Amino acid sequence: MHSLSYAVSERYDPVPKTIPLVSIVDDDHSVRRALRRLVRLANFAAETFASAEDFLTSSFLERTACLVLDIHLNGGMSGFALQARLTADRFVIPIIFITAHDDVSLRERAEASGAAAYLCKPFNDEVLLDAIREALGGNGTPLDQGPIGTCATPR
Repeated sequence: MHSLSYAVSERYDPVPKTIPLVSIVDDDHSVRRALRRLVRLANFAAETFASAEDFLTSSFLERTACLVLDIHLNGGMSGFALQARLTADRFVIPIIFITAHDDVSLRERAEASGAAAYLCKPFNDEVLLDAIREALGGNGTPLDQGPIGTCATPR
C-alpha cells in the first residue's frame, strides 16, 4: 500500500482569486483558527497550515500575498528556515513573524531578514491587521519587504 503525502490546508470555504490571500503558518490549532477568523473578517482570504512543509507543498504558495509565520514551529522547519527556503526558491512574499518567545536576538534576526513585521503573542488584532495592510500596500498590492517595527506591545 502506498502512502500519499500532501499538504494539509485547513480550508473551510473556497478562496476567491480576486481577494489577497493571507497564509498563516502556526503549529497551534487555536491560533490558526483565531487568526483565520480575524483575517477573513477583515475581508482577506485566509488559509492555515500546521507546518512550514504543509505550506511549501500546498497549492496556495504561489497565490499567497502575505505570510503570517510563527518563528518556533514544533518539529520540522522553523519560521526562519521557511523564509530562507522561500528566498532560495525566489518567492517574494511579505512575511509577518509572530512569536510567543520574544528576545533581542530574534527581533534582530527578523529585522535583518527583511520581515514586514515582528509581533509578540498575544498581540492586538488591529496591530496584526495593520501589519497585513502595510505589507500589502494598503490596497492588496505587495510591497518590497522591509521592517516596520519591532515587537508590538499588546493593548
